[in-house]
Amino acid sequence: LAGSSCVRLVEQHRSAWCFALLVLGYLLYLVFGAVVFSSVELPYEDLLRQELGKLKQRFLEEHACLSEQQLEQFLMRVLEASNYGVSVLSNASGNWNWDFTSSLFFASTVLSTTGYGHTVPLSDGGKAFCIIYSVIGIPFTLLFLTAVVQRIIVYVTRRPVLYFHIRWGFSKQIVAIIHAIVLGFITVSCFFLIPAAIFSVLEDDWNFLESFYFCFISLSTIGLGDYVPGEGYNQKFRELYKIGITCYLLLGLIAMLVVLETFCELHELKKFRKLFYVKKDKEEDQVHIMEHDQLSFSSISDQAASMKDDQKANEPFVTSQSPTSNDSSLNN
Repeated sequence: LAGSSCVRLVEQHRSAWCFALLVLGYLLYLVFGAVVFSSVELPYEDLLRQELGKLKQRFLEEHACLSEQQLEQFLMRVLEASNYGVSVLSNASGNWNWDFTSSLFFASTVLSTTGYGHTVPLSDGGKAFCIIYSVIGIPFTLLFLTAVVQRIIVYVTRRPVLYFHIRWGFSKQIVAIIHAIVLGFITVSCFFLIPAAIFSVLEDDWNFLESFYFCFISLSTIGLGDYVPGEGYNQKFRELYKIGITCYLLLGLIAMLVVLETFCELHELKKFRKLFYVKKDKEEDQVHIMEHDQLSFSSISDQAASMKDDQKANEPFVTSQSPTSNDSSLNN
């Protein structure tokens, strides 16, 4: 009896139990990521700190006329300028952060919420305009991307799946799964593998792994900013290169959304997501159905009445009989 009551209790609150497991799993995943990142990156940070400390001590020993306080003030100012995208190195003096192409690239990263952070507004007016521009532009970008993805997915996902299902008689669920896998492979090839190979050639300091890392960080809108293309010294065709990267980011983001929407439409994923949703009450569903039926019935009756009026208006040779004539005919 106790076992059956427990099973009945679990079945009655199945959605709540699934949601609790989802929250617990997410927290454990966060802790797992923190442990792995800490164990992997902490030794490298320690080595870098020791190396910088040795370089600083050696520089002070070679330049006895410079005090440690003066050196730290200079380094603080340099680091502050570097956070705003301005470098004091001689090989970086030719690259401007706020020419038209760089500003276009910055605007695209802001509206797509990628935000590399390598270039930020310097003036108060620029910061204020960035707030207003983002408040209007980010919802506008979401509307634009939603409209584009909604049209693309009809021709890329729904019609091909329906074609193979109707024309060849395959199961719709199996066709949808195979189509999603093929579409994901094509997207990874066209927007991750091939661009990573191109970036590894165009960027002198990037290998293939770093280039693939940049593509993933960018198209997933994480945007850490540790790798930004087109910032090298004497970059050839820098303006055209920046415009091409901007187009790549927009097209890649659209492709990623199409793939995600395609996977979200799979029947298996829909059933899996429903495990964590709150079920609607039957009373709310009944009220919704009654309201829908009333609206549909009223709309049908109004439509029928309007059709009758149109028919009467379109019959010029049929005259309506008066009530008196009807009464006299009945008396006769």
